[in-house]
Amino acid sequence: MANDAQPWLDDYLLSKPGVTKDLKEEWGWLRYQVGGKLFAARMRPGAEHDPMYAGKDLLNVKCEPMLADLLRKEHSEILPGFYMNKQNWIAVSLEGNLTPELIKELCDASYQLVFGKLTKKLQKELLGDLE
Repeated sequence: MANDAQPWLDDYLLSKPGVTKDLKEEWGWLRYQVGGKLFAARMRPGAEHDPMYAGKDLLNVKCEPMLADLLRKEHSEILPGFYMNKQNWIAVSLEGNLTPELIKELCDASYQLVFGKLTKKLQKELLGDLE
């Protein structure tokens, strides 16, 4: 998978406390998890998929349903989540005109949604008891 668009993204996602990354080979997805829970995934769906997604460098992130709906209306680069619950996930086309600031905000919000659902004990472990 070519990751030419947004070359800073991998480092940004990995800079968050407790984040791990792996490659789900059979899907061709780079997965970013916190506490064993997915909060972001990067992929480039093939031509066999819906033309809305096919061939695009995408980042799936978790998103509040009302915000996801608003973002999809405001930005053509923000699509329903690819192969995910379309209410709670969005797919961000990384080849569009979205600013790095907006992409970072979406990544931060996704991380917080997932991190916030982890047990308090696991949150403290992942933060290294910094709080």
